[in-house]
Amino acid sequence: MKRIYTLFLIGLFTFFGCAELDIPPPNVVGDETLLTSESGMKVYMARMYSRMPFEDFKYMAQWGIEFNSWLGAMGIEGTGEAVNRDGISSAFTGERTPYWANAYTLLRDANYLIETLPQYQSEFPEITYNHYLGEAYFIRAMVYSAMARRFGGVPLVTKVIRYPAEQEESEVPRASEEETWNQVLADFNQAIELLQPTSPEIGYSNKFVALAFKSEAMLYAGSVAKYNETVPGRLTGLGAKTGVRVIGFAEDSWRAASIRYFREAYSAAQEVIKSGSYSLYKKKWSATDREAQYQNMVDMFSDPSSPENIYVKQFGYPTFTHGYDAYSAPFIFKAPLASGTCPTLDFLELYEGFERYPDGTVKVTTGASNTEGDYLMFDSPLDFFENAEPRLRAYVIFPSDMFKGREIEIRAGVYTGPTPISPLFENYSYSTAETRYQHLDLYTQAPKLLYLSPREGNGQEVVPYEGGVITAAGANGPFYDNGESCLTGLYGRKWLNPDPSFEAGEGRSSQHFILMRYADVLLNAAEAAVELALAGEASPDGSDLMQVATTAVNEIRERAGATLVQGIITPDITGRNLIRKERRKELALEHKTKWDLRRWRVQHYEGRDGFWGEFRDKDTFSSNARYRFRGLYPFFSTESGKYFFDARFQWVSLKTFEYNVIDYYFAIPGNEVSKSQVIDQQPNR
Repeated sequence: MKRIYTLFLIGLFTFFGCAELDIPPPNVVGDETLLTSESGMKVYMARMYSRMPFEDFKYMAQWGIEFNSWLGAMGIEGTGEAVNRDGISSAFTGERTPYWANAYTLLRDANYLIETLPQYQSEFPEITYNHYLGEAYFIRAMVYSAMARRFGGVPLVTKVIRYPAEQEESEVPRASEEETWNQVLADFNQAIELLQPTSPEIGYSNKFVALAFKSEAMLYAGSVAKYNETVPGRLTGLGAKTGVRVIGFAEDSWRAASIRYFREAYSAAQEVIKSGSYSLYKKKWSATDREAQYQNMVDMFSDPSSPENIYVKQFGYPTFTHGYDAYSAPFIFKAPLASGTCPTLDFLELYEGFERYPDGTVKVTTGASNTEGDYLMFDSPLDFFENAEPRLRAYVIFPSDMFKGREIEIRAGVYTGPTPISPLFENYSYSTAETRYQHLDLYTQAPKLLYLSPREGNGQEVVPYEGGVITAAGANGPFYDNGESCLTGLYGRKWLNPDPSFEAGEGRSSQHFILMRYADVLLNAAEAAVELALAGEASPDGSDLMQVATTAVNEIRERAGATLVQGIITPDITGRNLIRKERRKELALEHKTKWDLRRWRVQHYEGRDGFWGEFRDKDTFSSNARYRFRGLYPFFSTESGKYFFDARFQWVSLKTFEYNVIDYYFAIPGNEVSKSQVIDQQPNR
């Protein structure tokens, strides 16, 4: 689209250069040029889509929507999916660039098109004219949805404000949160009515794209309306200037609102499902071959012809690129940085295929907890993951697995003492997280039995072994004083370019980003179904709600190589949590989880038992508003020639996150509040 825009303007300037002088300046492109032809509309659409609040490779939660892929990583916002080095990885409590001014710029473009295009209706076939109007409503719905997720109620500007204007016209107060979500719903519905069933141009929306995003937005709205009520003191409040309920829902309206939004989410998702326009990606899938299941899911994220893709953000080398590989590839591919996405042990524990202690955590010793018994020993680190879900292997690079034709050697250290080996620490609780491996007597005192590495390359400690030497931390670390190494013992695989011939570098990556896929829609339908059942509501389309939910989850689990749900998902909290957990597994590292945790209202301390989509003792990873995540660290034993794993709080660039109830809504930009008589700051800020 950018190329189209550039060529169009060159042609425009050439035309004006040969024309009479009594015309508007050549740098002013008028409506009669842009809004009367397909080529002009391509320019207008390119302008709007280039400003969309898409969260892709060029989005980092800490920065906000800045369209910049610098230090690109996934899942590092305190969601438990992954961590990054200090200064980059932080809980999702705000954005450096609030999505406010840019939002209203894009809203003006959408409103202008809605108001002005009817003047030129005769220039287009009816189906094309309707589609362009539908695009404007779709964009407006997407912008207000992005704002509502961040701020709750916002000023609803649904017409072009022409300046100078009277104060009552130019000063638009914040609407209530319910009014804002109602506007999102109305705009999506208008878009769905007008848009074509297939996109007329690559990058444009269509009816099913709008339905899919509508289901996601309404699921968020329904969750907020319901689960704000579960937060201590109810998470709602009135603006000081206007008395409008700018966050949360009224006590007498939240239940009806939540049901209405869940019904809309369910119906929209079902319409996409029943259309038959999309399906789960299974080009290489085999019911009996776990290697094929793994490779199928790897390929799913790089195959542009995937039938699962509903809406994709395209990139192309060399004109429109990103730098995800340059910042998140394993350390040995450093170009110029590395290790930006390091999945946690907490994330890994969501998946099947591992022995467990009675408390559900992954088993690394012969005892009943990781402080009891002796370490389990493995010929290769990869043996530990032998029975893991193929889906997990497609998302995470395990120690000693292959990537781009090379073995990814990951080692936390080398142990030279006798076997069997007792747990390295006596206490693995949250309160002892700051006691690290380099503090152990095994490392600091003679006889030295534990070897770690403070640095890669020549700085590594070496250990004699079988007539030669081995490095303490291998090729990828973790190196205990280097925050740019394998911080958790695991690397993210999802989204990385797997082509061995591809050389990563800043601005060299061009793989596409899937913003909406069929699995999202299946999970939206499943979650909305169980929420309606919990509320005692009948199915909007007469279908069996729990059968729809079960079928959706099992389709995803089958493709993933996971165990299918036996029987029917139950319409209760257990059933709801099962779907939440499946969502966390399937949509991990896709900029989805941070929003799910917010709408479920489970990230603050009192609600954190449900953080993982299931009940788990929150005190294992937190003791107050602050919390930490764990790594899974492989050590090599020279005495046995085998590996063992230690499950320990992430210990390189030790990262502590913090989240409070107030963080479920971002602060309104201070300058917008201070200069306005009608824009309210969030209550309690």
